[in-house]
Amino acid sequence: MKIVKVEAIPFAIPYTKPLRFASGEVHTADHVLVRVHTDEGLMGTAEAPPRPYTYGETQESIVAVIDKIFAPQILGLTPLEREAVHDKLDRTVGNPAAKAAVDMALWDILGQAAGMPVSGLLGGYTDRMRVSHMVGFAPTDEMVAEALRIRDTYGITTFKVKVGRQPYRADVDACRALREALGPDAGLYIDGNRGWTASESARALREMADLGLTFAEELCPADDVLGRRWLVAQSPVPFIADESATRAAEVTRELLGGSATAISIKTARTGFTASQRVLHQCEGLGVEVVMGNQIDGQIGTLCAVAFGAAHRTASRYPGELSNFLDMEDDLLAEPLTIEGGTLRIREGAGLGVDVDPAKLARYRQDR
Repeated sequence: MKIVKVEAIPFAIPYTKPLRFASGEVHTADHVLVRVHTDEGLMGTAEAPPRPYTYGETQESIVAVIDKIFAPQILGLTPLEREAVHDKLDRTVGNPAAKAAVDMALWDILGQAAGMPVSGLLGGYTDRMRVSHMVGFAPTDEMVAEALRIRDTYGITTFKVKVGRQPYRADVDACRALREALGPDAGLYIDGNRGWTASESARALREMADLGLTFAEELCPADDVLGRRWLVAQSPVPFIADESATRAAEVTRELLGGSATAISIKTARTGFTASQRVLHQCEGLGVEVVMGNQIDGQIGTLCAVAFGAAHRTASRYPGELSNFLDMEDDLLAEPLTIEGGTLRIREGAGLGVDVDPAKLARYRQDR
């Protein structure tokens, strides 16, 4: 079974409201549907969400690098030759979302060929994950109202709060209001997207010390090497490296350098193959992981829950699996559903991605 065709189809679906955070804001899911075809008729599917303000990728660059560089390099290889595929992809610097989508599409093919769910091939630990929901920048009363709506509608009780605004007091007040509204048993953690300095982060954490935060994530830039080490050394909560740890070597740097004490794994950034390397590396070093989200659509979320549910360590904490709730529509023929605060993997062979042709025709941008 050989790879005979690779498609990169740009599509755009609006969000019901802008998603705002320290490093930017998103109004439309300008993503890329990636399909890998084999000579035996199997087709693997994944989603590449570009984040130009974080990794430099755009929708146009993802389509171009797959069409012009990646596809010609991997045609003729088999889906089992993942190391050979990555050897070729890694000759091109960067482009993490494009590489990840190709990798996950290959795993989708392997699952279909084996007649097994991809989550089972990866580890098969459980069939679902608890879900955490991201609350973006907004007036405090709106942030509280959203969290309560999500809790009451979907049973989600863990919330990731975007912080990093200037002055930091607005974020401290918002987190305090969320804790009061949600109660002491709700999970609450913060993500700064590099919006604060190390000293601002330290002051904010001190003022939130009584809120029972589970994690703090990327409060200040990784390039602030000494400041970040100083911050993490005194942080009262585990400090997650996210966009500063996009591959295994960066994970090593952040952890051994004292710039983080936990890692966010995003399948949209490292696919399944590299995500397993990162996960096993973290297990070997004795640090915790969370399943992050790159503001994925439902296809990307399906990939994230497949990986997270496959592994004991990755499923320990609720995964960020609900951003698709803010999209006006999606491409799946059967939408994902969050019930009782959990999201299940799809049963059947592969990833269980079934794209609605009418929706794809409506939202694709290349026709």
